[in-house]
Amino acid sequence: MSRTALVAIGGNSLITDKNNPDIPHQWDAVRETCRHLADMVEDGWRLIITHGNGPQVGYILRRNELAAHEVHTTPLDIIVADTQGSIGYMLQQALSNELFSRNHPVPVVSVVTQVLVNEDDPAFQSPSKPIGGFMTEAQAKLFQSQGWRVVEDAGRGWRRVVASPRPVRIVEEKSIRHLVSAGGVVIAVGGGGIPVVRNPKGELREIQGVMAVIDKDWASGLLAAQLGVDLLLISTGVPQVAIHFNTPQQENLSEVTAVQLRQYLEEGHFAPGSMRPKIEAVMDFLDHGGKQALITNPQNIGKAMRRETGTWVTN
Repeated sequence: MSRTALVAIGGNSLITDKNNPDIPHQWDAVRETCRHLADMVEDGWRLIITHGNGPQVGYILRRNELAAHEVHTTPLDIIVADTQGSIGYMLQQALSNELFSRNHPVPVVSVVTQVLVNEDDPAFQSPSKPIGGFMTEAQAKLFQSQGWRVVEDAGRGWRRVVASPRPVRIVEEKSIRHLVSAGGVVIAVGGGGIPVVRNPKGELREIQGVMAVIDKDWASGLLAAQLGVDLLLISTGVPQVAIHFNTPQQENLSEVTAVQLRQYLEEGHFAPGSMRPKIEAVMDFLDHGGKQALITNPQNIGKAMRRETGTWVTN
């Protein structure tokens, strides 16, 4: 594919004010992000857009808890599918409207995406990804009786944790490829994708969902490699990647080679659950033939594309 970029948007970037996480404010954030995406489309880029869903999954889990005495709860794989639909709808509508206002109509479509993981992934033996809010020990024991894994979090309360296995294959990759080739903007792999595993031989179903979450950046890097895009752009909360972050020795990185970045990764400069998975996704993409990657925040995408900011990584 020529001049194709995969843009990964963080779930938290859709909630810019933690004191106002309601839907109208989410719409404002989505529309702002889509203005920068529309600039890329006008500049001739074909786009695949991925997005996070961490805060939104937490809200749905909380609604489940509050309504459990009235209605059934929702399995985690269905929650991921729900957020793919809702966030995909918001991005799809906002980007379509923005392109229409510029007399540059391009089809925008969302794909509910499953991602295959290995049922033997070590992550299933040691669930560590926190989801949902904090709770008391009594509440934690109730969830534990329902099959959840719960852990105590540094004296702040108890939380549920689930496995976060590595993605192996994007199930709908061929469909996404066809839609992009037809000239559409495709929104896919929302929240890292719906995690599925293969059933044992003899089962009637080929795949089935599992109680896990997949890191959005890992899945984005995998999809970018499968599609052979020209650019992997990871949108995050800072304009540039830095080493010695938040210390007097902080050094922002403008351009870095894959070799240099791997060294910084091995030296422990990037925090797990924060910048580290983004760097790992970039490295995975470049290791599988990717050409270049860019990390920046949404409001600086235009400047970063002009190499005025952002962190560019090449082979």
